[in-house]
Amino acid sequence: MNRKARSLLWTVRQFSTLLPRSRALRTYPRGSCRPEVIHSKWNPRNQLLDVFDEGLQPSVRSLFQEIFISKPVDGCTQTKGISHAAVFKPERRLGPRGLPSDEKQSSVSDGTSDLMKINFHHTSSEDVFTKKIRATPVNYKKLAQECNSLSDVLDTFSQAPTFPGSNYFLAMWIIAKRISDDKRRFERQLMFSHPAFNQLCEQMMREAKIMHYDHLLFSLNAIVKLGIPQNTLMVQTLLRTIQERISECDERCLSILSTALVSMEPCMNVNALRAGLRILVDQQVWDIKHVFTLQAVMKCLGKDAPSTLKKKLEMKALKELGRFSILNSQHMFEVLAAMDHRSVALLNECSKVVIDNVHGCPFKVLIRILQSCRDLRYQNEVLFKSIAEYVATTFDIWKLKHVIFFLLLFETLGFRPPGLMDKLMEKVVQEPGSLNVKNIVSVLHVYSSLNHVHKIHNREFLEALANALTGCLHHISSESLLNAVHSFCMMNYFPLAPINQLIKENIINELLTSGDTEKNIHKLHVLNTCLKLDESPYKSIHIPLPQLPLSASQPDEKLTEVLTRLLEGEGCFSRNVQLPHNYHIDFEIRMDTNRTQVFSFSDVDASSATNMQRVAVLCVPKSVYCLNSHHPRGLMAMRIRHLNVMGFHVILIHNWELKKLKMEDAITFVRKKIYSDEALPTADTTL
Repeated sequence: MNRKARSLLWTVRQFSTLLPRSRALRTYPRGSCRPEVIHSKWNPRNQLLDVFDEGLQPSVRSLFQEIFISKPVDGCTQTKGISHAAVFKPERRLGPRGLPSDEKQSSVSDGTSDLMKINFHHTSSEDVFTKKIRATPVNYKKLAQECNSLSDVLDTFSQAPTFPGSNYFLAMWIIAKRISDDKRRFERQLMFSHPAFNQLCEQMMREAKIMHYDHLLFSLNAIVKLGIPQNTLMVQTLLRTIQERISECDERCLSILSTALVSMEPCMNVNALRAGLRILVDQQVWDIKHVFTLQAVMKCLGKDAPSTLKKKLEMKALKELGRFSILNSQHMFEVLAAMDHRSVALLNECSKVVIDNVHGCPFKVLIRILQSCRDLRYQNEVLFKSIAEYVATTFDIWKLKHVIFFLLLFETLGFRPPGLMDKLMEKVVQEPGSLNVKNIVSVLHVYSSLNHVHKIHNREFLEALANALTGCLHHISSESLLNAVHSFCMMNYFPLAPINQLIKENIINELLTSGDTEKNIHKLHVLNTCLKLDESPYKSIHIPLPQLPLSASQPDEKLTEVLTRLLEGEGCFSRNVQLPHNYHIDFEIRMDTNRTQVFSFSDVDASSATNMQRVAVLCVPKSVYCLNSHHPRGLMAMRIRHLNVMGFHVILIHNWELKKLKMEDAITFVRKKIYSDEALPTADTTL
C-alpha cells in the first residue's frame, strides 16, 4: 500500500475518533430557540481542515450518516414557520477500518452506495485510486445556471450528494433572487416538502465544523435569505458553530456575517454572536479596508452599539470619505439611520454626492435617503430641493403612488416642494379617476398640512378630490373619512356628501369608541370649529363631543419682559388669553385701528371705542413654518384664519430670532412688529 493510501486511512481513522458515541440536540423553551450541542471537544483550527479544502471524500462522508434526523416539532415555534429537532439514533458500530459495518445504510440516498465503496487493496496507479475516492465538488454558479427551480437543485443533490452542502443552498438562493415574489413563495413551499431537503439540512449540520469559515457564513446568509425559519435546528447549529469559531473572522467574513445578522430576529445565539461581533469590530475597525464592509458592519451593530464604538466607526468613515463611491454615499444615509447616529459631517458630504448624481437614481434609493433624513432629524433643504426638482422634471415616468410617497416623506420633513405639488394638482384635475381611497386621503393630508395653494387650479383640485371621495363613500372606513374631511376643513372647503356621511350618529359613535379615540376627538373638535367660524353651510350643526382640556401654555418670559418695557407696564397687555373653541393666545394688546396707539385694559372708555383693534401676539417656533421659510403650515394657517374671524389682528414673533437678540435689540424688533403697518403676507402663505 503506497504512502497516500496509508495517509488516507489514517485520516479516516482520525475522523472516526472525532465522532462522539452519543450526540443529542435539544431546543430550549419557546422564545429562546437555542440548541445546546453536547459533543466531544473539537478544535476548529485542526489541521485536518486542509483535507476538506476541495471536497469531502465519500468514505469520510459515510461516517456522518444518520447522526442527525430533522423532523417538525410543535413545541418550538417562531414567527415564520416550521421547526426542526433532532431524533436520537442508536450507536453504530464501525468496521475495522473506521467504516460503518452496514455499508448499504450509510449511503446518503438510494443509488449512491457505489460512491461510498472504496477498494483499499487497489494496486494500480495513484491517479486511479484518487479518482475513485474523491468526489468532485459541485460548482454552485454552474448549478444555478443549469437548474430552473429550487426543487431542481434538491433533485441534483439527491442523485449524487457532494461536499460542501453550502453550494446547494447558494445555488438555490441565486435562483430565488431571479424569480418573482409569488413564484418564490411557491418554490419555498415545494422546497420544504421535497424529500431531499431534510437530508441536505442534515449534511449541512454535519459539515459545519469542518467547513471553511467563509463558506459557513455564506451558507447562513443564503439559508436566512431563502426564508428557512430561524428557530430550526440547522440555523441554530450554524449560529452556534459560527459563534465558537468567530476568531477565524477576517474582513471578508465580517462583511458576510454582518449582512446575515441584519435580517435575523433576536434570540440567544444571535445576541451572543452580535456581542462577539461588536468586540471583534472594536479591535479591527482601523484595519477594515473596504467601505462596503465598514457600512455592513455599522448597519449590523445598529442602535445597540456603544456610543464610543459608534464614534469610532464614524471617524473611520470620515477617514475613508475620499474612497466613497456614489453607492457608498447613497447607502451611508441608511447606515447611519440604522445606527441612530446623526453625523452631520458625514451626511453633509454624502448629500453633495447625491445632489450631483440625483438624475437616474432609483426610486427605492431616494426613498431610503428621505426616510433616513426623517429618522435622523437631518434637514438639508438643498438635498430635498434637488430630489423634488428631479421628480418634477421626470414626472411622467413616475407612477402616481410613487409621487404621493415622495410628498408624504417631504411632509414629515416639513419641506414644501411647490413645483412638484403643482404638477400633481394638474394631474389630479385631469385624471381624478386614477385615485383610490388611500391616495385621496394621503393627498389631502399632504396639501392641508403644507398649506399649499395653486394659483389657478386650486378650486378645481379640491372639487376633483371631493368628487373622487364621494364615489368611495360606500366602502371607506370611518377614520379615513374623518381624516379626509378634517383635511378639507383645514383648507376651508366643505364637500356636502362626505360631511353628511361623517356627521351621522353611528359614525360619530364609532369614532368616539374605537381606534385612536383621542386623535379622533381632536379632529372632530377641529371640524366643529371650522363649521362654526368658516363660511360653511353647516353653521347650525353642532356635534356633541367630550370637552378637551384647556390648551394653555406659559408665555415666553423674554417676550413678556420686552412687552413690559416697551408698553411701560403690564396694564397694556394681557397674558395667556383663553378664547372660544379651545383657542388661546400668548398676549393680547388693544390698539387703535391704525396701530399707532396702545390702550390700557383699565381704560373702559378706550376699550369700548369703535376704533379699537384687538391684537394677538403669538410667540411661535420654527415648526409652525415649512422648512427654512415663512410659509405657515396648515394648523397655523387655520389658527390665523380663525383668529381673524374672531376680530384679532395676528402678529407672529419668532422665538428663535428673539433668543438671539439682546434686550435693547429685542425691544426694537418687537416695536417694529407691533406699531408698523406690516401685515402677514396672504397671497402665498395663508388660505
